[in-house]
Amino acid sequence: MVQRASSPASPVTVTVSTSGTRGFRGMGLTSPVPRTSLSNNSNSPQSSKTNRASTGRYCSMSRDETEEVSSEFVRYTVHIPPTPDHQPMSVSHSSLPEEPEANLMSKTQKQFISGTIYTGGFNAVTRGHVIDSLPKQPQISPSVKFVCGMDGCDGKAIRDEARLPCDCGFRICKECYYDAFNNGGKCQGCKEPYREVDTEDEPSSEADDQALPLPSMAGSKPERRLSLVKSFKAPNHDFDHARWLYETKGTYGYGNALWPKDGYWNGSTMNGFEDPPDFGERSRRPLTRKVSVSTAILSPYRLLIVIRLAALGFFLAWRIRHPNHEAMWLWGLSITCELWFALSWLLDQLPKLCPVNRVTDLSVLRERFESPTLRNPKGRSDLPAIDIFVSTADPEKEPPLVTANTILSILAVDYPVEKVACYLSDDGGSLLTFEALAETASFARIWVPFCRKHNIEPRNPDAYFGLKRDPTKNKVKVDFVRERRRVKREYDEFKVRINSLPESIRRRSDAYNAHEELRTKRKQMEMGGNPSEPIKVPKATWMSDGSHWSGAWASGERDHSRGDHIGIIQAMLAPPSSEPVMGGMADEMNFVDTADVDIRLPMLVYVSREKRPGYDHNKKAGAMNALVRTSAIMSNGPFILNLDCDHYIYNSLALREGMCFMLDRGGDRICYVQFPQRFEGIDPNDRYANHNAVFFDVSLRAFDGLQGPMYVGTGCIFRRVALYGFSPPRATEHMGWLGRRKLKVQLRKPKNPSKKEKGKEETKPCINGYDSDDEDIESQLLSRRFGNSDSLLESIPVAEFQGRLVQDGHGSTKEGRPAGSLAVPREPLDAAAVAEAINVISCFYEDKTEWGRRVGWIYGSVTEDVVTGYRMHNRGWRSVYCVTKRDAFRGTAPINLTDRLHQVLRWATGSVEIFFSRNNAIFSSRRMKFLQKVAYFNVGIYPFTSIFLLVYCFLPALSLFTGQFIVQSLSIMFLVFLLLITLTLSLLALLEIKWSGITLHEWWRNEQFWLIGGTSAHPAAVLQGLLKVIAGVDISFTLTTKSSNDENEDDFAELYMVKWSFLMVPPITIMMVNMIAIAVGVARTMYSEIPQWSKLVGGVFFSFWVLIHLYPFAKGLMGRRGRVPTIVFVWSGLLSIIISLLWVYISPPSSKIQYIKFQFP
Repeated sequence: MVQRASSPASPVTVTVSTSGTRGFRGMGLTSPVPRTSLSNNSNSPQSSKTNRASTGRYCSMSRDETEEVSSEFVRYTVHIPPTPDHQPMSVSHSSLPEEPEANLMSKTQKQFISGTIYTGGFNAVTRGHVIDSLPKQPQISPSVKFVCGMDGCDGKAIRDEARLPCDCGFRICKECYYDAFNNGGKCQGCKEPYREVDTEDEPSSEADDQALPLPSMAGSKPERRLSLVKSFKAPNHDFDHARWLYETKGTYGYGNALWPKDGYWNGSTMNGFEDPPDFGERSRRPLTRKVSVSTAILSPYRLLIVIRLAALGFFLAWRIRHPNHEAMWLWGLSITCELWFALSWLLDQLPKLCPVNRVTDLSVLRERFESPTLRNPKGRSDLPAIDIFVSTADPEKEPPLVTANTILSILAVDYPVEKVACYLSDDGGSLLTFEALAETASFARIWVPFCRKHNIEPRNPDAYFGLKRDPTKNKVKVDFVRERRRVKREYDEFKVRINSLPESIRRRSDAYNAHEELRTKRKQMEMGGNPSEPIKVPKATWMSDGSHWSGAWASGERDHSRGDHIGIIQAMLAPPSSEPVMGGMADEMNFVDTADVDIRLPMLVYVSREKRPGYDHNKKAGAMNALVRTSAIMSNGPFILNLDCDHYIYNSLALREGMCFMLDRGGDRICYVQFPQRFEGIDPNDRYANHNAVFFDVSLRAFDGLQGPMYVGTGCIFRRVALYGFSPPRATEHMGWLGRRKLKVQLRKPKNPSKKEKGKEETKPCINGYDSDDEDIESQLLSRRFGNSDSLLESIPVAEFQGRLVQDGHGSTKEGRPAGSLAVPREPLDAAAVAEAINVISCFYEDKTEWGRRVGWIYGSVTEDVVTGYRMHNRGWRSVYCVTKRDAFRGTAPINLTDRLHQVLRWATGSVEIFFSRNNAIFSSRRMKFLQKVAYFNVGIYPFTSIFLLVYCFLPALSLFTGQFIVQSLSIMFLVFLLLITLTLSLLALLEIKWSGITLHEWWRNEQFWLIGGTSAHPAAVLQGLLKVIAGVDISFTLTTKSSNDENEDDFAELYMVKWSFLMVPPITIMMVNMIAIAVGVARTMYSEIPQWSKLVGGVFFSFWVLIHLYPFAKGLMGRRGRVPTIVFVWSGLLSIIISLLWVYISPPSSKIQYIKFQFP
């Protein structure tokens, strides 16, 4: 029998085969197929309203039965081998009640997800290979679910047949039965009146209380896709005060001084309710608050900006009206640079006019989304799911131990376990990263329960065990010290295993390759070949189970190199169950007593997208888009957090802090929540301004008062539909002069609403404001933009619905989702979904789609983060800056001078690319605020300041060489203007320090590195950007090396390393020229007949200004022991000789000057 699954729009034909290649055994699974909902309630609004094309069953076939497929289709097959270690059901489960066949099949497939690695790609077979060495998931005994048959209710039905209120056997829950019985309702099955029954003593089990999973909305009509629950037992969603007062046995209503601890409902105890019921006040309390900067600070700050702007205007006007006729060229250069500096300062200062601070209330979040309610009596978490992306590309520059610690901090995050899924993107396809992740998943079973039990912070084991403070502070459990000692020993062994992986993989591969070579030679001799003839056996990289690694090999063979390998997906940790799973007592196997601790772990997935020669894989942006598509099929969290491999979660409550903004009133207009970047391992003096405090604490905090901060590449929670390129539900268009006239636009309108149903119709997201009434056109549009994966397209409305605000019953969120609609388990992950995920990470999937152009991370720039955030703001979205009391995330930064300069070079080059592209803020839409446009325009133009900065740094030296100055003389007016401009700049800096919380030292380091970067990396970025725009020369950058702490090495050893780079040439030249110029100017003035002391003082002052700013750069060239590299002496000597010869040629010495007659003025 042959079974195929394909769609007219999909170029994929699925074939099922029992045949396998070497290392693959067992049956084949049809893939992909539409994922079915497990809801067995036909009347439930959470079940699909349309018939599905496939039942979700899997059948096998033989190779001989395979039919030919048209050349326009791509064939891929999934091989899932059953092994004794991966049985569908354990023996202990054989006594369970008989279940529907579809449920049994889905449970059978779930056993293969965690222990199977999936590979596939272009014209390649998609295979599933069982990895016996991976840690196995604890199996949770399933149970049969009885669901209420009433419309709009998925509650637990009465199980006991003798207690059913109607003889027809129609299933109904207790709450619906009480509603129908008290209101004279009839049975929905036989239309007969209900009889009175006693349901209070019905036995229940914990497993029976599990809610049903969310449905897959495949095949539903577009206008019905975005709502799961339409009707409730209370149509107006209001609480019946009179009924509550009557049915609580005479107790008084809300506001009573003494509320009964065992609250009553129809005479029965409501489990979990010890407080009075909620009458809507819970939904009205805000999750966040905007805290404005004190007027006593902000008003003088704005006034100083106006004063300094006026002073700059008068100064430049005076400079233009008073040229230096003795040195017009010097005056012309100086006035040009000063005009540009004034414009650059204005562009940088204007967006800082409206800084704000924000605070969150986590207690309200927990009360609103994780407390028992009438719709969620069990108090299951109603928070939306979050998919977390971690990206890495090279295990040599990004050590696996650093990545492992980041993954461990994610797995231990304080967020509902079933709502978290972690994806690691390995863009290098390295077996080292794969096996390190497998080791991480194994160690997480010890580390995560330990963190939950003792409330460990931070939850990065390397950072936690490296803390200098007392670990027992605020710890009250007596077993903490003993368990910490055990976990510390296990972590040390874990580090040793990670560090030994490269050598282990090499030895294993050498042994297997030698065995393969001997076997090939033996086979050659058996076939009568010449034994002396050399044998070519590929040097493969082998996995621990004796099979070839599907990714990149160390030898770099064809189909197995960094840029040429198939796609790989492996679920290291399968999706957890919906109910908590408690551990056991401490013993020889369990190092931590977890009897009262939830030991579940979030889903962890390894992803390595397919790479082939001839395809542009778009670096990190392409890898992130591959993760977006993969996660949409496997977990489909409505929110996405992306982290670099060296940025770990320092505050376990960070996700909750971010979700407060997304779920608060008005949060449906927020596209992302950006967190500040904080860094560890930086020298105490912060020589090269690695903390970047002025940008993260001044600029981004000020942007938050406009339309929101820009996206900075990591530590950001996205709304998935915003990444898909959809517009917000409503936006504001700014028209007129400086955008002062505002027009509110509703971007998601109901489809043909009637007068009675207006406001009740469902809405659907539209891309860039597009909303078509033709469903066929809409389907074709989505397919053209997102690709031909039906599973991906079906996941879009589900993600949009789950990301909505919760209806509060007061009319402010009519289009929100009902409360409690996410308090149900997710749809289980099956092999078909993983196989479809392999399809969407193939190298050809993005062809003829809008991925990278309008959808996902945007391509075409090395700073894809800024461009991606700009596109969202340009559609009308807002963003929020979340500064937590305890740092949300921490990472590492390059402390070496050369690495730091190359990092700044990459950022500046991306800004130049933005300036010469359609992403320039000049071409922004009317949905972006004027000051937000100024901020983005400054991002693209700031590297060009380096051209004028280079000239201005040489002007003092030229002034000293020639004996001239930028002005005719140091007049009183010039000095007054100079003093006023300098004084206002200093006062502005002090006020910025006051409202932002940074230190004066951090501000000064930022000023110093502004000049260092402006004279080294920024000019090179302008040159490279112009070459790319004009000549089409592509720009390539290497990864920034991530430091891995070694206890035997100095923490700041890299700080003193001197690695020569061409970027060091301009600053060295500036320093040498200014120092020589000071010596020449002083000598000339002292031995001159008519000394010009005013010009000497002016030139020396500005030269010292330049040298003071370049002091950290000069110190970096000295190394640890203050030894100047030889190259510096070479450059200094050459420059000195050249400048001396030029000076003698331009101004030869005169024999009439009597140098003996020296006198002080």
